[in-house]
Amino acid sequence: QVQLVESGGGLVQPGESLRLSCVASGISFSIYDKGWYRQAPGKQRELVATFDVGGYINYAASVKGRFTISRDNAKNTVYLQMNSLKPEDTAVYYCNVDGRRHGRNNYWGQGTQVTVSS
Repeated sequence: QVQLVESGGGLVQPGESLRLSCVASGISFSIYDKGWYRQAPGKQRELVATFDVGGYINYAASVKGRFTISRDNAKNTVYLQMNSLKPEDTAVYYCNVDGRRHGRNNYWGQGTQVTVSS
């Protein structure tokens, strides 16, 4: 059974930092593309950052230079370091592992709330 367990969300003030973690189990982690997405109230889910199996990293323009995605294949974990947080970063953040390029499934975590407010 595949599980993605996210942690690290919370309430912070503008300008502060958070680090999200997502631990995967039940899959061969290294052959999956990894990513973080977010969904704010009343908006569609959007890409934040992705890290594919080839090492290519992609960021949304709105977070480039402030957020950093990283992975530890030995720990089956993908991270999102978020610095200089803004109120518009407030959303539920979802971890994603996508194995469709290798004939496997696409999986989502349960989401973790990030709230940036003074």
